Amino acid sequence: MREVGGASGGRGQRWAGPAVGGAVTRRAVPAMAPRPTELYRAPFPLYTVRLHPRRGLAITAGGGGAAKTGIGNGVHFLQLEQIGGRLSASLLHCHDTETRATMSMALSGDFIAAGQDHSCHILRLSVRADGAGGGDAAEEKGPRRRKGAGPAERGETRSGGEEVTVESLHRVRTDFSPDALQKAVRFSADGTLLVTGGADGFLRLWEFPSMKKALEFKAHDGEIEDITLGPDNKVVTAGRDLQCRVWQRDQLVTGLQWNENLPGIPSTAYRYQACRFGTVEDDRGALRLYTVQVPHKRERRPPPCYLTKWDGGTFLPLLTRPCGSEVISCLSVSDSGTFLGLGTVTGSVAVHIAFSLQRLYYVKEAHGIVVTDVAFVPESEHGRELLAGNEAALLSVAVDSRCKLHLLPARRSLPVWLLLLLCAALIVGSIVLLQIAFPGFL
Repeated sequence: MREVGGASGGRGQRWAGPAVGGAVTRRAVPAMAPRPTELYRAPFPLYTVRLHPRRGLAITAGGGGAAKTGIGNGVHFLQLEQIGGRLSASLLHCHDTETRATMSMALSGDFIAAGQDHSCHILRLSVRADGAGGGDAAEEKGPRRRKGAGPAERGETRSGGEEVTVESLHRVRTDFSPDALQKAVRFSADGTLLVTGGADGFLRLWEFPSMKKALEFKAHDGEIEDITLGPDNKVVTAGRDLQCRVWQRDQLVTGLQWNENLPGIPSTAYRYQACRFGTVEDDRGALRLYTVQVPHKRERRPPPCYLTKWDGGTFLPLLTRPCGSEVISCLSVSDSGTFLGLGTVTGSVAVHIAFSLQRLYYVKEAHGIVVTDVAFVPESEHGRELLAGNEAALLSVAVDSRCKLHLLPARRSLPVWLLLLLCAALIVGSIVLLQIAFPGFL
C-alpha cells in the first residue's frame, strides 16, 4: 500500500472475495494493519462525518455543547484531494452552530440534516470557485490556532480553491423527552423523506424539503439508537429496549430475532447498537441488512459483540459472526456493499467483508477514545479519483477531535489461465507420484 497523507502504508491487509473481471483474487493475511493517517484535527470533539459523493468534501461536526468550557461547536467542510500521491484534507469552511453540538448528521445532495440537542437543523451548502482565495470570507468562525500546526490543523481556509457557503433553511423539534436528544437521522434514497429518532423513542417522518411532519409514533420503549432506510422506504430502527424493528410507515412489519438460531445466547443479554442497509456487490437487485449486537450489561470478562447479515426482503438472518470483545459504537457500509466499517468505544477501527463478515482490517486504538462515526469514501467518479488505486478508504472520527484515514489497497489477482495451469500441474504431479509409489497403478 502506498504512503498516503503522511502515513506510511504497509504490508498486511487481510483480503478475501470473489473474482472480478476474469481474475481470481488472492489476498494477503496480516496480523494488524498499519497506523492510519491523521487527516484533520478539530478544536472540539467530533461526533459525525459524511462524504459528499460529487464534490469531494468530507463534512464533520461536533462540539462541546452548551457548557461554558471554551470549546466551540461547528460543522467543518474539508476538501479531499490527491496531492503528490497522498490523500490530503484542507479546511474550506467552518459553520458555527453556536451553543449546539451536532451529534448526528445525514446528507442528501447539497442538503444536510444536522441533529443538534432536541432539534433537526436543515442546512444547504453551495460551492463556487474562489480564485481570489478563501480567507475570512469562507470562514464564519475559525478554530483556535495551535502553535506550529499545519494548515488543516490550524483551521485555516485553503486559498485559491473553492468557497463554501452554508444556508440555514429549517429547524424543527424532533425529541420531547426530559433529556431530549436527537440520536439518529436519515434521508430516503430519493431525498423526499427524512426520518428522525431520539431519546423519547418516537419515530418521526418528515416530508422533504418542506419539513412538514408526515408521521409520528412510538417505535421503542426507550431511546432509538439507530435508523436505516431501504429503497422501498421501509425503516429499520434499533432501540435500547433490546429490539430491532422493521416499519412500513407506522405499521410494524416484523421484529428481528438475530439469535433465533443461537439457542445458547439469551435474548436479554444483547441489544442492537447499529443497523444499515447495503447492496450486494455482484447482484444489484439484492439487498442486505446489517446489524450490530453488543452486550446489554458490562461484565468482568466481556462477551463478544456480533455482526448479523439479513436478507433485505424477508428479514431472515443469513449469517452471524462474532466481531471481537471491544464494544462496537458505529457501523458503515461501502457503496458497493463490499465492506463494513466498524468503530469501537475503545478507539479501535475495523473493516469486515460484507459477504463473509470476516475481518480484513483492524487497528487497535486508532483513536484515544470512543469512535463516534465512520464513513467510506464514496465510489462515485470523484471518489474513485481520491482512492488512487486503493480498493476502499474509510474515515473515522472520535471524541479525541481527530479525523483519520484508513486505506484498503487494491486486491492482487492471479489470471484465470494461470490458476488453471497450476491446477493441471498439480493433477499431473499427483498422478506421477502415485505411479512411482504404486507401480502399475495406471
